[in-house]
Amino acid sequence: MADLEIKGLSKAFGGVKALQNVNFQAAKGEVHALLGENGAGKSTLIKCLGACQSYDSGEIYLNGKKLVVSHPRQAMEAGIGIIFQELSLIPNLSVADNLFLGMKLGNKTSVTRKKIACQKARQIFEEFQVEGIEPEQKVESLSLSEKQTIEIVKVLSRNTEVIVFDEATSALTANRVEWLFGLVERLREQKKIIIFISHRMGEIRRFCNVVTVFRNGQNVGTKPLEEVENDELVQMMLGRKIAGYYPEKVNTCREEIALETKDLFFEHYLDQINIKLKFGEVVGIGGLAGQGQNALLLALSGAVRVQKGEIFLGGKPVSMKNPKQAMAQGVSLVPEERATEGLVLELSIADNLLLPVVSHITRWGLINRKKEQELLEHAVDSLSIKVGDIENPVNSLSGGNQQKVVLAKLMMTHPKVLLLYDFTRGVDVGTKNTMFTLLRKLAADGNCILFYSTDMEELVNVCDRVLVMDQGAVKADLSGELLTEENILKASIGDGVA
Repeated sequence: MADLEIKGLSKAFGGVKALQNVNFQAAKGEVHALLGENGAGKSTLIKCLGACQSYDSGEIYLNGKKLVVSHPRQAMEAGIGIIFQELSLIPNLSVADNLFLGMKLGNKTSVTRKKIACQKARQIFEEFQVEGIEPEQKVESLSLSEKQTIEIVKVLSRNTEVIVFDEATSALTANRVEWLFGLVERLREQKKIIIFISHRMGEIRRFCNVVTVFRNGQNVGTKPLEEVENDELVQMMLGRKIAGYYPEKVNTCREEIALETKDLFFEHYLDQINIKLKFGEVVGIGGLAGQGQNALLLALSGAVRVQKGEIFLGGKPVSMKNPKQAMAQGVSLVPEERATEGLVLELSIADNLLLPVVSHITRWGLINRKKEQELLEHAVDSLSIKVGDIENPVNSLSGGNQQKVVLAKLMMTHPKVLLLYDFTRGVDVGTKNTMFTLLRKLAADGNCILFYSTDMEELVNVCDRVLVMDQGAVKADLSGELLTEENILKASIGDGVA
């Protein structure tokens, strides 16, 4: 029997079979990749493993013993640690408080607990080589990458035997991905059972040595990673071949300026930003994370007010005091954190999709049900969103399908300028292909696209040009033969472009 073995696991949500008689095995000292489209059953499997979700039938064994747990705390005590894609931190508590939430540390009614928690947090940070984060900091003040780092060390500090990384790298900056790689190597040497979920093939190749592919709630194969090519993995995931991962770049750029900024300044974030984006153009934003990319997108979408500078749309100066005004003028943003900024998790999939266009389907307070249904069907079909019932809460969807909902709802507003913050984070390869093709089609239709990505390969293969930011300023504007991963990296670190 394998060190971790799952036998005949099944789980259905209404009429949707999330898992169908799944068998899965993993051994100590291996890093086991788990691949599959969004909605293929990966998240359901690990939620069942971590007792976050009950299952209809099947059994789970760890070290030959049947795992009988009914609560996540029991699963962790039994040796199962899961780092979920969606953050579970409490924003208004400190880093230390989040690390030891629910644990007994000294006198809970005095300052003793706070002091002990901070001391222990520093010990954990030293053990796991975490830099740049203080235990006293409020979680809400951290970047997304820093929050994900806290989620990782929170689980690893419990010394569990099975560690599942569910898209853990998708929110990490490049240097923290390197940090995580070192940790995974250490865990592997310690003979931990490691399950690694990612849609980034380069990371799968680097981190893992065994791969299992899921499709439609079933295990469709397990292979040593060195024996299988990427094309075969993609075909196993999709059940079909895709003609080219990236769509062909056709020059659709027009002469008219869609969006222009003059001397945008926001202390500590933006330093005299002057850019011009044309209709029909796909422009990327590169650079190391935290160099003002998010602040720029927020400023252009009306979510923050800059201290100095002007924004022009179609050659005319505009004042956008909030995202609603920006959307009314044709500017829409896919934000950094979908769970807190892009969706209302408790509302249904349908309600989330319709939020930006409610006024378009109502008259005298009455909803045009026919128009509503047409819009919903088009939104779901356009991005192949996997939904059982569109009236289910949006938080019942996988992370990738939630991201599709964010993009689909903004597409309903027919934006002329579409701003995207790492919009393929946590999205499977098939859907990335669909999204990239959609971007090129939108550009061909005359729209302007501006998107930031932590993946330089995406920027090079999808964009007409890339603006590289460093310390709040645009340090390079790369296009043509100069648009390479090497040049993006060089400009990111202040080196000269080849």
